[in-house]
Amino acid sequence: MSKPQRGRTSVSLDDEGVHWDQEMSYGQYLALEPLLACQSPLTDEHDEMLFIVIHQVSELWLKQCLHEAHAAAAHIAADQLRPAFKMLARMARIQEQMIQAWEVLATLTPADYARFRDSLGQSSGFQSYQYRELEFLLGNKHPALVEVHRAHPEHYRRLTEVLQAPSLYDTCLRLLARRGFALPDEVLSRDWAEPYVASPEVESAWAEVYGDTEHHWDLYELAEKLVDTEYHFQQWRFSHMKTVQRIIGHKPGTGGTSGVGYLSKALELTFFPELWSVRTRM
Repeated sequence: MSKPQRGRTSVSLDDEGVHWDQEMSYGQYLALEPLLACQSPLTDEHDEMLFIVIHQVSELWLKQCLHEAHAAAAHIAADQLRPAFKMLARMARIQEQMIQAWEVLATLTPADYARFRDSLGQSSGFQSYQYRELEFLLGNKHPALVEVHRAHPEHYRRLTEVLQAPSLYDTCLRLLARRGFALPDEVLSRDWAEPYVASPEVESAWAEVYGDTEHHWDLYELAEKLVDTEYHFQQWRFSHMKTVQRIIGHKPGTGGTSGVGYLSKALELTFFPELWSVRTRM
Protein backbone atom coordinates (compact mmCIF):
# COMPACT_ATOMS: atom_id res chain seq x y z
CA MET A 1 0.00 0.00 0.00
CA SER A 2 1.34 3.41 -0.93
CA LYS A 3 2.09 5.68 1.96
CA PRO A 4 -0.84 8.02 2.64
CA GLN A 5 -0.20 11.71 2.18
CA ARG A 6 -0.57 13.62 5.41
CA GLY A 7 -2.63 16.78 5.45
CA ARG A 8 -5.08 18.48 7.74
CA THR A 9 -8.79 18.01 7.19
CA SER A 10 -10.57 21.18 8.33
CA VAL A 11 -14.06 20.24 9.44
CA SER A 12 -15.92 21.66 12.43
CA LEU A 13 -17.28 19.62 15.34
CA ASP A 14 -20.30 17.48 14.49
CA ASP A 15 -23.45 17.19 16.59
CA GLU A 16 -21.82 14.62 18.88
CA GLY A 17 -18.71 16.71 19.43
CA VAL A 18 -16.38 14.66 17.25
CA HIS A 19 -13.39 16.72 16.12
CA TRP A 20 -12.70 16.33 12.38
CA ASP A 21 -9.76 18.71 12.18
CA GLN A 22 -7.06 16.04 11.92
CA GLU A 23 -3.83 15.23 10.15
CA MET A 24 -5.07 12.08 8.42
CA SER A 25 -8.51 10.86 7.41
CA TYR A 26 -9.81 7.29 7.29
CA GLY A 27 -9.58 7.26 3.51
CA GLN A 28 -6.02 8.60 3.52
CA TYR A 29 -4.82 6.07 6.10
CA LEU A 30 -6.26 3.17 4.10
CA ALA A 31 -5.31 4.68 0.73
CA LEU A 32 -8.88 4.08 -0.35
CA GLU A 33 -8.76 6.09 -3.55
CA PRO A 34 -6.00 3.98 -5.19
CA LEU A 35 -7.39 0.81 -3.61
CA LEU A 36 -10.91 1.34 -4.96
CA ALA A 37 -9.52 2.35 -8.35
CA CYS A 38 -8.04 -1.14 -8.80
CA GLN A 39 -11.32 -2.76 -9.91
CA SER A 40 -11.38 -2.32 -13.68
CA PRO A 41 -13.67 -4.79 -15.49
CA LEU A 42 -12.78 -5.35 -19.13
CA THR A 43 -16.39 -5.91 -20.19
CA ASP A 44 -19.76 -4.39 -19.38
CA GLU A 45 -20.96 -7.62 -17.79
CA HIS A 46 -22.37 -7.06 -14.30
CA ASP A 47 -20.76 -10.16 -12.76
CA GLU A 48 -17.18 -9.42 -13.79
CA MET A 49 -16.89 -6.97 -10.88
CA LEU A 50 -17.63 -9.78 -8.41
CA PHE A 51 -14.97 -11.98 -10.00
CA ILE A 52 -12.35 -9.23 -9.71
CA VAL A 53 -13.25 -8.24 -6.13
CA ILE A 54 -13.22 -11.83 -4.84
CA HIS A 55 -9.75 -12.47 -6.23
CA GLN A 56 -8.35 -9.13 -5.08
CA VAL A 57 -9.68 -9.69 -1.56
CA SER A 58 -8.14 -13.17 -1.57
CA GLU A 59 -4.78 -11.68 -2.55
CA LEU A 60 -5.02 -9.22 0.35
CA TRP A 61 -5.70 -12.10 2.74
CA LEU A 62 -2.77 -14.02 1.23
CA LYS A 63 -0.59 -11.00 1.93
CA GLN A 64 -1.67 -11.11 5.58
CA CYS A 65 -1.14 -14.89 5.74
CA LEU A 66 2.43 -14.42 4.50
CA HIS A 67 2.95 -11.66 7.07
CA GLU A 68 1.82 -14.00 9.85
CA ALA A 69 3.55 -17.15 8.60
CA HIS A 70 6.97 -15.56 8.07
CA ALA A 71 6.79 -13.96 11.51
CA ALA A 72 5.68 -17.24 13.11
CA ALA A 73 8.61 -19.06 11.53
CA ALA A 74 11.02 -16.42 12.84
CA HIS A 75 9.61 -16.73 16.37
CA ILE A 76 9.83 -20.53 16.27
CA ALA A 77 13.44 -20.32 15.10
CA ALA A 78 14.11 -18.09 18.12
CA ASP A 79 12.34 -20.49 20.55
CA GLN A 80 9.55 -17.97 21.11
CA LEU A 81 6.49 -20.15 20.68
CA ARG A 82 3.79 -18.05 22.36
CA PRO A 83 3.68 -15.26 19.75
CA ALA A 84 3.97 -17.89 17.01
CA PHE A 85 0.84 -19.61 18.34
CA LYS A 86 -1.14 -16.39 18.01
CA MET A 87 0.08 -15.85 14.45
CA LEU A 88 -0.74 -19.41 13.37
CA ALA A 89 -4.19 -19.16 14.99
CA ARG A 90 -4.78 -15.92 13.10
CA MET A 91 -3.81 -17.61 9.85
CA ALA A 92 -6.46 -20.25 10.41
CA ARG A 93 -9.11 -17.59 10.98
CA ILE A 94 -7.99 -15.79 7.81
CA GLN A 95 -8.31 -19.05 5.90
CA GLU A 96 -11.91 -19.30 7.10
CA GLN A 97 -12.56 -15.93 5.47
CA MET A 98 -10.93 -17.13 2.25
CA ILE A 99 -13.08 -20.26 2.27
CA GLN A 100 -16.21 -18.14 2.62
CA ALA A 101 -15.11 -16.09 -0.38
CA TRP A 102 -15.69 -19.16 -2.58
CA GLU A 103 -19.28 -19.27 -1.25
CA VAL A 104 -19.81 -15.78 -2.63
CA LEU A 105 -18.15 -16.58 -5.96
CA ALA A 106 -20.33 -19.69 -6.24
CA THR A 107 -23.30 -17.35 -6.87
CA LEU A 108 -21.73 -16.89 -10.32
CA THR A 109 -23.48 -19.27 -12.71
CA PRO A 110 -21.86 -20.92 -15.77
CA ALA A 111 -23.84 -18.59 -18.04
CA ASP A 112 -22.73 -15.53 -16.04
CA TYR A 113 -19.05 -16.50 -16.23
CA ALA A 114 -19.17 -17.41 -19.91
CA ARG A 115 -20.16 -13.85 -20.77
CA PHE A 116 -16.80 -12.41 -19.68
CA ARG A 117 -14.43 -15.39 -19.41
CA ASP A 118 -12.71 -14.63 -22.72
CA SER A 119 -11.62 -11.24 -21.32
CA LEU A 120 -9.35 -13.04 -18.84
CA GLY A 121 -7.04 -14.22 -21.63
CA GLN A 122 -4.37 -16.53 -20.15
CA SER A 123 -4.59 -15.07 -16.63
CA SER A 124 -5.08 -17.70 -13.95
CA GLY A 125 -4.88 -18.15 -10.20
CA PHE A 126 -2.06 -20.59 -10.97
CA GLN A 127 0.03 -17.48 -11.62
CA SER A 128 -0.53 -16.00 -8.14
CA TYR A 129 2.98 -15.40 -6.81
CA GLN A 130 1.67 -14.82 -3.28
CA TYR A 131 -0.12 -18.19 -3.26
CA ARG A 132 3.05 -19.86 -4.53
CA GLU A 133 5.14 -18.18 -1.83
CA LEU A 134 2.73 -19.39 0.85
CA GLU A 135 2.88 -22.94 -0.47
CA PHE A 136 6.68 -22.83 -0.50
CA LEU A 137 6.75 -21.40 3.01
CA LEU A 138 4.43 -24.13 4.29
CA GLY A 139 6.56 -26.79 2.62
CA ASN A 140 5.21 -27.64 -0.83
CA LYS A 141 8.54 -27.13 -2.60
CA HIS A 142 8.83 -27.71 -6.36
CA PRO A 143 11.63 -25.81 -8.15
CA ALA A 144 9.89 -26.00 -11.54
CA LEU A 145 6.98 -23.90 -10.26
CA VAL A 146 9.23 -20.84 -9.97
CA GLU A 147 9.73 -20.81 -13.73
CA VAL A 148 6.18 -19.56 -14.29
CA HIS A 149 7.36 -16.25 -12.82
CA ARG A 150 10.69 -15.88 -14.62
CA ALA A 151 9.34 -13.03 -16.75
CA HIS A 152 8.84 -10.97 -13.57
CA PRO A 153 12.33 -10.60 -12.02
CA GLU A 154 11.21 -9.35 -8.58
CA HIS A 155 8.65 -12.11 -8.10
CA TYR A 156 11.11 -14.68 -9.47
CA ARG A 157 13.82 -13.53 -7.05
CA ARG A 158 11.47 -13.58 -4.07
CA LEU A 159 10.07 -17.01 -4.84
CA THR A 160 13.54 -18.43 -5.43
CA GLU A 161 14.62 -17.05 -2.06
CA VAL A 162 11.69 -18.68 -0.22
CA LEU A 163 12.11 -21.90 -2.21
CA GLN A 164 15.74 -22.24 -1.12
CA ALA A 165 15.08 -21.40 2.55
CA PRO A 166 13.80 -23.76 5.26
CA SER A 167 10.01 -24.05 5.31
CA LEU A 168 7.87 -23.45 8.37
CA TYR A 169 7.89 -27.22 8.99
CA ASP A 170 11.67 -27.42 8.58
CA THR A 171 11.94 -24.71 11.22
CA CYS A 172 9.71 -26.73 13.56
CA LEU A 173 11.77 -29.88 13.03
CA ARG A 174 14.93 -27.96 13.89
CA LEU A 175 13.18 -26.93 17.10
CA LEU A 176 12.48 -30.59 17.89
CA ALA A 177 16.17 -31.35 17.41
CA ARG A 178 17.14 -28.51 19.74
CA ARG A 179 14.79 -29.97 22.32
CA GLY A 180 16.71 -33.24 22.22
CA PHE A 181 14.71 -35.37 19.80
CA ALA A 182 16.85 -37.60 17.62
CA LEU A 183 16.24 -36.57 14.02
CA PRO A 184 18.37 -37.73 11.07
CA ASP A 185 20.77 -35.41 9.26
CA GLU A 186 18.84 -35.84 6.00
CA VAL A 187 15.94 -34.03 7.69
CA LEU A 188 17.93 -31.28 9.39
CA SER A 189 20.50 -30.62 6.64
CA ARG A 190 19.12 -31.07 3.16
CA ASP A 191 18.40 -29.20 -0.04
CA TRP A 192 15.57 -26.95 1.15
CA ALA A 193 14.40 -26.40 -2.44
CA GLU A 194 13.41 -30.06 -2.79
CA PRO A 195 10.11 -31.53 -1.57
CA TYR A 196 10.18 -32.82 1.99
CA VAL A 197 10.14 -36.62 2.36
CA ALA A 198 8.39 -38.09 5.41
CA SER A 199 10.68 -39.64 8.00
CA PRO A 200 9.95 -42.46 10.51
CA GLU A 201 12.20 -40.70 13.02
CA VAL A 202 10.17 -37.51 12.73
CA GLU A 203 6.95 -39.46 13.23
CA SER A 204 8.48 -41.07 16.34
CA ALA A 205 9.39 -37.63 17.70
CA TRP A 206 5.84 -36.36 17.26
CA ALA A 207 4.51 -39.61 18.79
CA GLU A 208 6.60 -38.87 21.88
CA VAL A 209 5.19 -35.35 22.03
CA TYR A 210 1.61 -36.60 21.77
CA GLY A 211 2.35 -39.42 24.21
CA ASP A 212 3.39 -37.01 26.98
CA THR A 213 1.54 -33.78 26.34
CA GLU A 214 2.00 -32.51 29.88
CA HIS A 215 5.79 -32.62 29.55
CA HIS A 216 5.83 -31.38 25.95
CA TRP A 217 2.83 -29.03 26.14
CA ASP A 218 4.24 -26.22 23.98
CA LEU A 219 5.39 -28.66 21.27
CA TYR A 220 2.01 -30.36 21.44
CA GLU A 221 0.28 -27.01 20.98
CA LEU A 222 2.61 -26.19 18.10
CA ALA A 223 1.75 -29.50 16.43
CA GLU A 224 -1.97 -28.80 16.72
CA LYS A 225 -1.55 -25.28 15.37
CA LEU A 226 0.23 -26.73 12.33
CA VAL A 227 -2.52 -29.31 11.82
CA ASP A 228 -5.11 -26.55 12.08
CA THR A 229 -3.25 -24.53 9.46
CA GLU A 230 -3.14 -27.43 7.00
CA TYR A 231 -6.72 -28.45 7.76
CA HIS A 232 -8.02 -25.02 6.79
CA PHE A 233 -5.70 -24.83 3.78
CA GLN A 234 -7.13 -28.11 2.50
CA GLN A 235 -10.66 -26.86 3.07
CA TRP A 236 -9.75 -23.78 1.00
CA ARG A 237 -8.38 -26.01 -1.78
CA PHE A 238 -11.51 -28.18 -1.72
CA SER A 239 -13.84 -25.17 -1.84
CA HIS A 240 -11.81 -23.77 -4.73
CA MET A 241 -12.08 -27.02 -6.65
CA LYS A 242 -15.83 -27.40 -6.07
CA THR A 243 -16.50 -23.76 -7.01
CA VAL A 244 -14.58 -24.18 -10.27
CA GLN A 245 -16.44 -27.43 -10.96
CA ARG A 246 -19.76 -25.70 -10.30
CA ILE A 247 -18.99 -22.84 -12.67
CA ILE A 248 -17.04 -24.41 -15.57
CA GLY A 249 -17.40 -28.16 -15.03
CA HIS A 250 -14.35 -29.98 -16.38
CA LYS A 251 -13.28 -27.39 -18.95
CA PRO A 252 -9.53 -26.49 -18.96
CA GLY A 253 -8.47 -23.57 -16.78
CA THR A 254 -7.72 -20.20 -18.37
CA GLY A 255 -4.01 -20.56 -17.60
CA GLY A 256 -3.71 -23.86 -19.44
CA THR A 257 -4.16 -26.21 -16.47
CA SER A 258 -6.63 -29.09 -16.53
CA GLY A 259 -8.94 -27.09 -14.28
CA VAL A 260 -10.83 -29.31 -11.83
CA GLY A 261 -8.40 -32.19 -12.46
CA TYR A 262 -5.43 -30.03 -11.47
CA LEU A 263 -7.20 -28.72 -8.36
CA SER A 264 -8.29 -32.22 -7.34
CA LYS A 265 -4.72 -33.47 -7.54
CA ALA A 266 -3.61 -30.64 -5.26
CA LEU A 267 -5.85 -32.09 -2.54
CA GLU A 268 -3.45 -35.04 -2.30
CA LEU A 269 -0.57 -32.78 -1.23
CA THR A 270 0.33 -32.47 2.44
CA PHE A 271 2.60 -30.02 4.25
CA PHE A 272 3.18 -31.81 7.55
CA PRO A 273 2.94 -35.55 6.75
CA GLU A 274 4.05 -37.02 10.08
CA LEU A 275 1.51 -34.94 11.99
CA TRP A 276 -1.17 -36.85 10.07
CA SER A 277 0.44 -40.30 10.05
CA VAL A 278 1.13 -40.16 13.79
CA ARG A 279 -2.62 -40.19 14.40
CA THR A 280 -2.84 -43.72 13.02
CA ARG A 281 0.07 -44.77 15.16
CA MET A 282 -1.32 -43.45 18.44
